[in-house]
Amino acid sequence: MESAWKAISDSSRRKILVMLKEKEMTPTEISKHFQFTMPAVSVHLRILRNSDLIYEKKIGKNRIYSLNKEKALEMMNFFAGLWDYNLKSLKEFLENQKVAKK
Repeated sequence: MESAWKAISDSSRRKILVMLKEKEMTPTEISKHFQFTMPAVSVHLRILRNSDLIYEKKIGKNRIYSLNKEKALEMMNFFAGLWDYNLKSLKEFLENQKVAKK
């Protein structure tokens, strides 16, 4: 399994994730939003799939991709934890500044 963090380091893959958040899409539908070839789209989708950020299902000859919302939520919670820590640190800093001024 590839790293989800490495997978989202590319702006095109982040754009694909945003598109898949809205609806399931085929590679052809995804490629209409980019200026690169279908093989390049396939590489991006493979990286996202191998990092568990998207699901792939086959319907007949078509492959349909969708966002793995659980994995996306896991990553969002990581950043929310960082944000929460920073807010707590800021609050403590400001409270200490008030005490120091008295």
